[in-house]
Amino acid sequence: MKVLFLCNKSPYPPREGGPMAMNANIVGLTNADHKIKVLALNTNKYFIDSKEIPGKYKKETGIELIYKDLSVKPIEAFLNLFSKKSYHVERFISKKFENKIAETLSNENYDIVQLEMLYMTPYIETIRKYSDAKIILRSHNIEHLIWSRITSSTNNPFKKKYLEHLTGKLKAYELATMNNMDGIIAITDKDADYYKNNGCRIPVTDIPFGVDISKYNFSGSEYEFPSLFHLGSMNWMPNEEGIKWFLDNVWDRINKKFPALKFYLAGRMMPSWLLKINLANVEVLGEVDDAKKFIQSKGVMIVPLFSGSGIRIKIIEGMALGKAIISTKIGAEGINYTNGKNIIIADTPDEFLDAIEKCVQNKVYCEQLGQNARKLIEQNHNIESTTQKLVGFYNKLLEN
Repeated sequence: MKVLFLCNKSPYPPREGGPMAMNANIVGLTNADHKIKVLALNTNKYFIDSKEIPGKYKKETGIELIYKDLSVKPIEAFLNLFSKKSYHVERFISKKFENKIAETLSNENYDIVQLEMLYMTPYIETIRKYSDAKIILRSHNIEHLIWSRITSSTNNPFKKKYLEHLTGKLKAYELATMNNMDGIIAITDKDADYYKNNGCRIPVTDIPFGVDISKYNFSGSEYEFPSLFHLGSMNWMPNEEGIKWFLDNVWDRINKKFPALKFYLAGRMMPSWLLKINLANVEVLGEVDDAKKFIQSKGVMIVPLFSGSGIRIKIIEGMALGKAIISTKIGAEGINYTNGKNIIIADTPDEFLDAIEKCVQNKVYCEQLGQNARKLIEQNHNIESTTQKLVGFYNKLLEN
């Protein structure tokens, strides 16, 4: 089978959630001997030097990167206020990328064109013009739900009004576009149900994020205990808002109760307010060289998310590495967890405090949580099984 991936950012290196989700499908299909081609936007927000991409990966995927500046242009943003078009989506439209798609489809036939995220859907017309391939949207999130939750938590009345306007147009676009593909693969059953319950007339399935378990060493090696940590790209607004909430509402109480306990913050694009922060025992590390080694070196993962949809891939990674994780219901969406057995759910300051106290005072319980989490990933998020489901969905579409 021949599959063309259109990506809103480079899937390699897979160092944050979106690229990791894309790369998992690409690697899974490559390992199963399917032919893959990748075209990706290379943006100022997530710029990749092509030299970072190994020759073997380039050969297997034929990856090509096309630059696009995603900076907010004040004049364009202002004029968009008087348009029905979604500014979120419009920023990803590139004539160079469109021409590359046309050239690629003119030179070779593909069975499937997979759009990674909503922001690739403006290219559907070009795909239809140059190819008879089935078009699939790989939906990492219900995009407007993320922005709706962000909007609802915004206190500035002017910013809130502006976000409401943008979110309304994004929602209209997302719902109007969902029937333009031949199929949708959601990353969680909840997201799949959202499409089905909101007028989607094309085939929809859910296939979770899969990991190569062999690359997640669950050795039980020495690590800093007790310690807390968070790992996530801070240019994704739900991550930044969640950490701000945690530091504002929870950390002072934890620090008073456990004055020696440290909280490590790691991830790309740390905002200036975090880099300057001066809170007792909060260490802001920024981007780390090896995410897996960082996770393995610490105790309890904290994921305080209050907006977003889809699945939190860093939680999947933490579970695969056998870590105890404390997250919110929203943070754990899409994971078939059992609260208290393979993850702890906390949605209020009191619940976070209780959960952290339970973990830092009982290493055996923490390690049992981690062992159960690892088993959950082996059962539900193995890359071989998720790839089989993916190919099965492709074949059903191609039969029609």
